[in-house]
Amino acid sequence: MTFPLPARRLCVLLIAAALLLVPARAASAHPFGPPSTARVGADGNRVTLAWLPAEDDWVALGRSVGVFEAADTSMTGEQKLAGSAAVRDYLLARVGVTQAGRPCAARLAPLERLLAEGARFSFECPDPVVDVDVRVGALTDLHEAYRTMLTAETPAEPAKALLTAEADTRRLRFDPAATGGTSLVVPAVALVAVLGLLAALLLRRRRSSDVPA
Repeated sequence: MTFPLPARRLCVLLIAAALLLVPARAASAHPFGPPSTARVGADGNRVTLAWLPAEDDWVALGRSVGVFEAADTSMTGEQKLAGSAAVRDYLLARVGVTQAGRPCAARLAPLERLLAEGARFSFECPDPVVDVDVRVGALTDLHEAYRTMLTAETPAEPAKALLTAEADTRRLRFDPAATGGTSLVVPAVALVAVLGLLAALLLRRRRSSDVPA
């Protein structure tokens, strides 16, 4: 059977369009899968955070900063990622903690076991940690569908929060009793004790003055 020329041209165009769509859909499939995870905790003035994306997300991150451009077969992909200054700069620029609007000093541990342990951060804040804003914006610049599930390992409110491209920062309120932060309960108890002591002294002095000479 012979198709007219316009019909054949239409078929060719449809096939070409289909071929173009296949790699694009495959490349953007993972952002719609399970979110990355981030575990956060607090102790004194320090906040710790471990960000754990999937292996192919690490690959996507590495490609975005040019980690795999050099054809070096002596190193694994994980080793290339771990030794890349560009990867470290990327992570430090997109993961952070602020306290009362002030950034907490960030430190990123060596990425030697990044597939198993993720990217491990520590943040030194000016004051004991109670209320802090935690930001995880990694990968969302590559695709807006990427998400991170933030989980507090130290008691906090909320205990879990989903971070997205539109809302990559969440305020957490840690339990001061668990972090060593200053609690309003302690000063209140101390104040009550002082007032009680003063009342007792005043009462004793009054009784002494009422005793006949």
